[in-house]
Amino acid sequence: RQIFQLLQEKRVCTVEALENYAASGELGDYWFLEGITRGDKYCLEGYLFPDTYEFYTNDTAENVLNKMLGNFDSRVDESIRGQLDSLNGYLVQLMTADGRSEEYISSHLFSMADVITVASLIEKESASAEESYTIASVIYNRLCSKLYPCLQIDATIQYALDERKEVLSNADKAIISPYNTYTNAGLPAGPIANPGINSIRAALYPADTDYYFYALGSDGVHKFSKTYYEHQDFLASLEGDTTDE
Repeated sequence: RQIFQLLQEKRVCTVEALENYAASGELGDYWFLEGITRGDKYCLEGYLFPDTYEFYTNDTAENVLNKMLGNFDSRVDESIRGQLDSLNGYLVQLMTADGRSEEYISSHLFSMADVITVASLIEKESASAEESYTIASVIYNRLCSKLYPCLQIDATIQYALDERKEVLSNADKAIISPYNTYTNAGLPAGPIANPGINSIRAALYPADTDYYFYALGSDGVHKFSKTYYEHQDFLASLEGDTTDE
């Protein structure tokens, strides 16, 4: 939505034309669009690679979208996609350690589409490129755990609400949506942003940690915690900082 609005503001193409072409226009033969259900105006979410682009004014939606999709195709190359098997090997280890059955494990191996969804979560949640890999580890630890089946990622709620809110209410967190990671276990229905290459790499090369929680500190850096109680103590300390101020 934000990309389409920006392109209209810059007089490249109208939002309406972009939405219509994204939903049903003829696109190039891209490997990553296999299995993507067309028809929705935001069905290309996750694959419009974030970069600096030069467009003509009054350009066509076909040219604009294919340029961004083509950039994704060239940036997410074979060397990056080849890491998927190693990632799945890592996830098998996590699920096996958590006592998952072979049938469960085989049905929960990742596709590149899943990786891009995780990368979009990392893109929206990370405060810096360096911590992206630790954010990735928290996401995978939760996805492979029976104890914490829901990711509980605020950015997915903001995507479902279609607006940016600094503080989410309990009603927001209860919204009925396939993107609500507070009420639905596992990954959201699809990407919630268009991740850059660092987030995609982080999704494929997660850090190996025992963390299940994180929260943004007053210093703008995330604090990672292994247990719920450790996480709650940190949140309480943040409230204390607010009170002191």
